[in-house]
Amino acid sequence: MAEDKKQAEAAEAVEAKVQAPVQDPQEFLENFNWTKYEQGIEQVDDAKLQEFEQLVAENFVDTMDEEVVQGTVVYLTDREAIIDINAKSEGVISLNEFRYNPDLKVGDKVEVLIDIREDKSGQLVLSHRKARTIMAWDRVNAAHDKEEIVNGFVKCRTKGGMIVDVFGIEAFLPGSQIDVKPIRDYDQYVGKTMEFKVVKINHEFKNVVVSHKALIEADIEEQKKEIIGQLEKGQVLEGVVKNITSYGVFIDLGGVDGLVHITDLSWSRINHPNEVVELDQKLNVVILDFDDNKSRIQLGLKQLEKHPWEALSDEIKIGDKVKGKVVVIADYGAFIEVAEGVEGLIHVSEMSWSTHLRSAQDFVKVGDEVEAVVLTMDRDDRKMSLGIKQMTPDPWTDITTKYPVASKHTGIVRNFTNFGVFVELEEGIDGLIYISDLSWTKKIKHPSEFVTVGDKLEVEVLELDVEGRKLSLGHKQTTDNPWDKYETEFALDTTHTGTIGEVVDKGATIDFNEDIQAFVPTRHLEKEDGSKLGKGDTAEFKIIEFNKEFKRVVASHTAIFKAEEQRNVKAAVKKAAAQADEAKPTLGDANEALQALKDKMEGKTK
Repeated sequence: MAEDKKQAEAAEAVEAKVQAPVQDPQEFLENFNWTKYEQGIEQVDDAKLQEFEQLVAENFVDTMDEEVVQGTVVYLTDREAIIDINAKSEGVISLNEFRYNPDLKVGDKVEVLIDIREDKSGQLVLSHRKARTIMAWDRVNAAHDKEEIVNGFVKCRTKGGMIVDVFGIEAFLPGSQIDVKPIRDYDQYVGKTMEFKVVKINHEFKNVVVSHKALIEADIEEQKKEIIGQLEKGQVLEGVVKNITSYGVFIDLGGVDGLVHITDLSWSRINHPNEVVELDQKLNVVILDFDDNKSRIQLGLKQLEKHPWEALSDEIKIGDKVKGKVVVIADYGAFIEVAEGVEGLIHVSEMSWSTHLRSAQDFVKVGDEVEAVVLTMDRDDRKMSLGIKQMTPDPWTDITTKYPVASKHTGIVRNFTNFGVFVELEEGIDGLIYISDLSWTKKIKHPSEFVTVGDKLEVEVLELDVEGRKLSLGHKQTTDNPWDKYETEFALDTTHTGTIGEVVDKGATIDFNEDIQAFVPTRHLEKEDGSKLGKGDTAEFKIIEFNKEFKRVVASHTAIFKAEEQRNVKAAVKKAAAQADEAKPTLGDANEALQALKDKMEGKTK
């Protein structure tokens, strides 16, 4: 059989040679490819060679070209991806370049750039990151112009937002553009792939800004229109606490935000909304009001509960004692919460029996637990006034027994006026000392010259007006009146030695002691020789006026020598009369002597 087969093949070869056309030797030499012959390449038909070159051009990539090409993932390892780009060999790309796409799988199409044609092992090394960078700007610009949605990989946090990988470009995602609600934990987005919208491109600085919020807002806008169209005053809706501020709470009603003002959170006073609600809390709220386009919605929380005044016990009435906590202090009084949401005012005048009003802070402070008496109550206007001084007996009840007229006591100086001093004898009992009743001897222009606030002062009750709740006191009355003694010591015509102190227009002053200051009129400063006393001169003075009631003392130096002259004149007259009796002078002599004495008294003699 083998022999027969060989014979058949030989016969076919011979037959083929016989049938093949005979080629012209000259034509063969002209068309023979001597280059391929010299290179040892077998002669190939030109048509087949062209067909082969066309197939190579269509299916294989020129590894010298730096253009971006598309490849197919054919195999994945723990660290690398094997990519087929229809080259002589397959390429390798590190999986780090696909962090933005953790779902990469075999068969996915990816863009690559040939990084190294052959590494040490002859492997083709590709770069997906470089390919993305080359193509990224075109894609980003196209996405921005067409308002397309793009995928991005959140790489890390940065100041004010996040860094997002979009087409291989690091774009900035502001914190305010992550979501429609405030973000408290940025780290929860790191490592996630999300959809974004390119909102801004700066070609000069190669900056790209993206937004995820813009996509959410587009979806919410339709919901918002539907919700706003159904809003009505008094409607109760469920919402979520979106943001808390010092003045109120923003509630998300499902795409529409409303504000619950701090005063509408609770019937009780609160210092901050976080005392009542917390972030992300779900709660029911009632619509109180909104503007014409319903863009500003006012909500209420406390309105869902019965007003505390309506729940207040009917048993509470005027004169009852109640307990409560001080919640607010003002200059005029303090507000006491006697029940949740029910407050009463204690006016400062109802904090003490004293008529000398002080600040409410002198009696209570915020947080104090106090007991008070209900003075007035108006359930319709929801107002209540309280008093704490009523918790103790009125000190004026037995005032005539404790502080009768002429009784002496010790009090504390509480206040000044221009006309006197207020002295507190005990809590609720104040008396007034007029400035004229402070000292027997000192001339006081203002009480502060005599005492200071807080001083203890001995006083005597001068007058008592129980009905008017007024007490008149005196301080000088607690000691003997020194003017009783001075009335004798500085009686009229008594003589004292003193020194001129101050000289004024109408005279001068003399200090005889610490209490007595006498006044000397100008004409009474004249000395015997006709000159006048000046400041610092010491001389004798005669008291010519003493008024105990007005503490007025007037003295004269001139009266000293005038009195001496009068005594001399009287002595001379008496002597002349005696001599006349002895000598019996003539009537003319007697008249001459009298005229001489008269002239001397009138200062006409030299």
